[in-house]
Amino acid sequence: QVQLVESGGGLVQPGGSLRLSCAASGRLFSINRMGWYRQAPGKERELVATLTSGGTTTYTESVKGRFTISRDNAGNTVYLQMNSLKPEETAVYYCNADVRIPAMRNYWGQGTQVTVSS
Repeated sequence: QVQLVESGGGLVQPGGSLRLSCAASGRLFSINRMGWYRQAPGKERELVATLTSGGTTTYTESVKGRFTISRDNAGNTVYLQMNSLKPEETAVYYCNADVRIPAMRNYWGQGTQVTVSS
């Protein structure tokens, strides 16, 4: 079984920064793509950023220039550096990954709360 465990959420003031981490563990062969999604109260889950094993990144338009997604050298941990946070970005942030076990499967983490408030 593969697990994705997020950490790094919390309360931050508007304009502040947070760094989220997501570590994949379990019996896996490789990780193709990892990404972050978020879901605010009463809204649908939306893509924030993704990063492929080849290094290609995608960002939702609203976070470009403020958020950065990256992975560690082993490729099993993904990070999301979030700068200049806004109150409307308060949400539960979820890690997502396409994992080869060896069949390709998609996994979600349990989520970490990010609250942007003064």
